[in-house]
Amino acid sequence: MKFIHTADIHWGMNPDSDKAWSQDRAQAIRDTFAEIVRQAKLRDVDFLFIAGDLFHRQPLLRDLKEVNYLFSTIPNIQVVIIAGNHDRIRKSSAQRSFSWCSNVTFLMEETISTVVFEKLGTDITGFSYHTAEITDPLLKDVRPPETPRIHILLAHGGDSAHLPMDKKLFSGMGFSYAALGHIHKPELAPDLSYAFPGSPEPLDKTETGRHGIVMGEISPSTHQVIRLEFIPLSQAQYIPLVIHVTPATTNGELCTRISDEAARRGLEHIYRFRIRGKRDPDIQFDLSPLERRMQVIEIIDESEPEYDFSRLFAEHPGDMIGFYIRTLQKEEMSAIEKKALYYGIDALLSTTDERR
Repeated sequence: MKFIHTADIHWGMNPDSDKAWSQDRAQAIRDTFAEIVRQAKLRDVDFLFIAGDLFHRQPLLRDLKEVNYLFSTIPNIQVVIIAGNHDRIRKSSAQRSFSWCSNVTFLMEETISTVVFEKLGTDITGFSYHTAEITDPLLKDVRPPETPRIHILLAHGGDSAHLPMDKKLFSGMGFSYAALGHIHKPELAPDLSYAFPGSPEPLDKTETGRHGIVMGEISPSTHQVIRLEFIPLSQAQYIPLVIHVTPATTNGELCTRISDEAARRGLEHIYRFRIRGKRDPDIQFDLSPLERRMQVIEIIDESEPEYDFSRLFAEHPGDMIGFYIRTLQKEEMSAIEKKALYYGIDALLSTTDERR
């Protein structure tokens, strides 16, 4: 039995909502989900598992229709869905009365239940969220039916507020495979007993690295997973980069270095730059032109001006600059103390220059 396992699509989300590329990211979420459906057909799988948070919020009827159309393009593949904490089932949820394609099974109940697919020799156990949080470890005592079938567990959680779970227990619960959701970073169990596929598209700057889906195969004779593979699919990545500077680094040089590095890695990605090192006190880095040419989510300037404090103190032994250096400078300084010293000296020197 072959399957594709995905979760945390968050259809309807607008990542980086304050940025110019936000609408492109929202479309990427939809396009990548369409690609997941296409991959299910191309790879001739038996099941498509969606382990919660298909939608970012309560879906509108038009969202359900769009997603259902995609499922209609793979009529020979069984789609099994649970709701997560974001798209949880409410009394007013449109999912309650929506008519899904015949190949779609939505385990919509709040209690754990099992659906059987006789022709595929498989049963699937799971449940949907009806509340924003589940703090009880509901999976602790869950066991599959005592039948000679492949057993799949579908669940959404993994932290203290959302279905806490001990992942070490999955290998002894009797399930062939646990298809999990909620954690946005991909994780495949070494013994192939479970996986978090992560979100197919990264959804904020903290979700670095590759994103995609999990594909697996289970032996019909042993009921064990014989292959489990992470398949990258995302259109973009959030890439954090540290750029080191020296007192010789100019603003123009820094812009060029950053532009070249981004071009080498791909301008479709979204970058977070951290600038470190010593800089010329007369240089103030202005990277705003880069933010107009490429997708920069954040620039953190941790560079420090390279002041010669001994020389400055010798030149200003009796004024505020000398007093400030004598008061703040010491051998062991925290990052905050260093900033206070550098920023204070910078301000004092600027004031002195203006008076001349």
